[in-house]
Amino acid sequence: MKDRNVRSLIALEESASTARVLNLVAARRQAKLDPSMNERPFFENSNLNGSIIVKHRLRPHELDLFQKPLSSTTKIMAPIDATDLKLGARYLMMGQNDFDQAAFEMFGEGMRPGRRDRLVLDLIDELPSLDPFLLREHLKRNGIEPARRYFAISDPDLERMYAFVREQVMALVRLSSGQSSDSGFAATRLVDKLLSNSPDEGFGPLKEVLRLSDKDYADGVFGWRGFLYYKWVLTDMAPQLTGILKEVTEIRARGPNSLETTHYLPRARMRLEVAIAQAVKGVEKMLSVYDDAYSSLTVDGRPTAFRDFLLAAPNMFMSLGEQSGAVQHIASFWRFRFPRGRRVAVSPDELMDIFMDFENGLQCVTDPDGVERAA
Repeated sequence: MKDRNVRSLIALEESASTARVLNLVAARRQAKLDPSMNERPFFENSNLNGSIIVKHRLRPHELDLFQKPLSSTTKIMAPIDATDLKLGARYLMMGQNDFDQAAFEMFGEGMRPGRRDRLVLDLIDELPSLDPFLLREHLKRNGIEPARRYFAISDPDLERMYAFVREQVMALVRLSSGQSSDSGFAATRLVDKLLSNSPDEGFGPLKEVLRLSDKDYADGVFGWRGFLYYKWVLTDMAPQLTGILKEVTEIRARGPNSLETTHYLPRARMRLEVAIAQAVKGVEKMLSVYDDAYSSLTVDGRPTAFRDFLLAAPNMFMSLGEQSGAVQHIASFWRFRFPRGRRVAVSPDELMDIFMDFENGLQCVTDPDGVERAA
């Protein structure tokens, strides 16, 4: 299959969000600088290891490719020529009717159920987003550890989050050093190190103070960057959520209701309102662990709390990433389906499918009298 929308493939290189795109084309370019990427590749198949994987929102014309109703899936795009994305790519989507055969034809034996590459794809498909911190921890818990550089934040996201992270660090630098003239320079250097592809490099003195092993320290600094990333995501997303929550509770479907939709939709609105608010509070609570630990280090001069945070951070990613990713998915899909300022019609059945997808991502408890249609 050839992806006709070549412009979107090129745009992924220029503006893609880390949470939505795993860009292995860009990662392959870094392999020359990092031998560990060849020693511990993301995928064993060379073509798959040079693909672009996307959390993809399904278009109306794509719905017939699936037996079960879905609003989004994982899309794998293998560029025809990685040096010239204008030539397009072959692609397939997880869960499509002929996935097993199509995957075998594109990527060979590694796509057989139970094989390592297929397992990695299945694990990726389980996640609500592709942000590197959640993805790395999810794979690691299942015995798969690609090289660290595969989990870099995308350049577009780095640009968007740099100013936010600098301000976060700046406030803490001021607390620890006062209003010194070089505090801005110190904050900039700290952010540069944290957001580099090798954030654990250049923090030697802190490593000695915290008395951590090389591995614990490298994992901990990766976790530090992850918490800053999630804090940026939540801050960036917060202004949208208020409006989206209001729309979720107020939107009215057009067309005849079935017994299912009549029963489900009113209760789902209430459950979603509560569940989204709980997810946001859960993320905020976990982020406060970082704030308290870093404040303890920089303000109180007590490194123990920050050391404990660095050791615990990697294990907190699953819960933090799942809650953050579920809310991100709701915000991005809702605004994609219902653009701001435009009145878009939606049928009761489609609205029920959307709400059930959201509930499934949030792991809501379905009302005992409700109808479970989510996969």
